Amino acid sequence: MQNASQSVTHVVNSVKNVLEGEFRGISVLGEVTNLSSSASGHFYFTLSDGQSSLSSALFKMDALRNPVIKKIKDGDKVVCHGNLGVYARRGTFQLITKQIEPVGKGDLKASFEKLKKQLAGEGLFDLEVKQKIPDLPQKVAVITALKGAALQDFLNIFKRRSQFMKVMVVPALVQGEAAPKSIRQALHNTIKFHLQAAPGKKIDVIVLTRGGGSLEDLWAFNDEALAWDIFNCPVPTISAIGHQVDFSISDFVADLRAETPSAAAEILTEYQGKALEKLEVLSKHLQNAVELQLNESVQRLSGHHPQVVIDGLYGRLLAVRKRLGQLQLSKRLFELCQFHEKSMRLDEQVKRLDRAVEERVANWSNRLEEANGLLRVMDPHNVLGRGYSFLKDEEGHVIGNLKKFKAISSKSELQLVFKDGIGKVQKLGAS
Repeated sequence: MQNASQSVTHVVNSVKNVLEGEFRGISVLGEVTNLSSSASGHFYFTLSDGQSSLSSALFKMDALRNPVIKKIKDGDKVVCHGNLGVYARRGTFQLITKQIEPVGKGDLKASFEKLKKQLAGEGLFDLEVKQKIPDLPQKVAVITALKGAALQDFLNIFKRRSQFMKVMVVPALVQGEAAPKSIRQALHNTIKFHLQAAPGKKIDVIVLTRGGGSLEDLWAFNDEALAWDIFNCPVPTISAIGHQVDFSISDFVADLRAETPSAAAEILTEYQGKALEKLEVLSKHLQNAVELQLNESVQRLSGHHPQVVIDGLYGRLLAVRKRLGQLQLSKRLFELCQFHEKSMRLDEQVKRLDRAVEERVANWSNRLEEANGLLRVMDPHNVLGRGYSFLKDEEGHVIGNLKKFKAISSKSELQLVFKDGIGKVQKLGAS
């Protein structure tokens, strides 16, 4: 009796359940061939070891988490971590890759994690021992490759944002076997310079930086001896190694980690921009306060002008006379008691008032004369009598400093004012 037949779908699904349930979280070592990418961002390739081949796929979201895929080419040996999956429509199976690493990178990563754990246990990463980065550093030392892009990125931000900070570049190798020793020597020389420098010339911050790269490219900054040198450095340190996703041992042991060289420059110049903005605001407030006080003083001074005082007193006098006229004393002579005495008192008050007015007028006249004398002394035309002269532009404005003179276009006709007349000159060119 024949066995009951099974559909293709049933067989494929049975195999799918077995394979996908059994082969999960596996790591496969092999050589990449037939590498290609789709317009949607997926990568497809074959893993082989000379005897067998295994189709593999790295889908878009996983590819974004593994940017190294863009550097891998046919013939490279890699380790792929993922799960086996069956594509039922074709009846084929493939490795659904979640993580891909070039051969050797896994060993480096293991060494990195081991050293990171060791140094963390020894207290090199503790926040309590980290030094504060000064808000307004005066002098910054940058340890990096002299012709690297990291230095140019740092300097571009520094030149655009810094107001007074000075940068000292300390060249060092930042990649290769000799790089750790070169970086340590550069750091040692920088610390020595700092300790021997005069108080006003010491270094406020040391920045260790380089551009992005693979784990191998950044390996010089994972040196244990360099980590201890950074930890024992008496100067606050900033580590700006690689890009935002890159981490090195120096990032953890330094007093501050910056995501990029440009970010390090922005951090160091941040408070300079804020201080400049605050100074500009305070300057405007001070200018407004001075102008307000000056206007109030002018108004008060105008109110004490001698003519204003005289007019006020005269007005009061007229008011008193008007009131006296309304009293009609001559017609009430017999009803008023001791009118002659009050009349004499009134005469005395009028005389006293006249004397007071005269004294006030004399006082303000003297003060006005003193002010006029001071104005005559300050009159620039009086200075011309001592052999001096001054320059005016075509509109008659005095050119009082070199900045205004430079602002005048060439061949402009200027006026040279002497005591006995005005001479005309022409500006020949920009000075």
